[in-house]
Amino acid sequence: MTVEKTSVLVLDCADHLELAEFYAGLLDAQTRTADDPDFVEVVAHDGVRLAIRRDQSYVPPSWPRPAAAQEARLRVLVRREDIDEAEREAIGLGARPVDTGETNNGPRDVRVYADPAGHSFALAVTPLPEG
Repeated sequence: MTVEKTSVLVLDCADHLELAEFYAGLLDAQTRTADDPDFVEVVAHDGVRLAIRRDQSYVPPSWPRPAAAQEARLRVLVRREDIDEAEREAIGLGARPVDTGETNNGPRDVRVYADPAGHSFALAVTPLPEG
């Protein structure tokens, strides 16, 4: 017997409703509340799911982290021709650029930001062909 499974990345924050709206706007998605009032799910039309959980004692992560530190980071994939527009949209929704890489060497394939709760995420040119 095969058990059906799925997965979802859960982000903790102080204001889960605000952060869920940020990611719903960024991913062109809908929010869905659960029985747990501290938990909101963000569901995109292509099946992408992300969950936001309120943590009353949340402390935002620091940036940049030490070189040896590991942290999960959401990577939002976009077409090369759309990355500038995606960046404007993310910043308009409340993202803060945190990428300290050189920006004068032409287009960058990966751009790093902090969401309104301080989690890092990246906009990246999709490495996969359109299909």
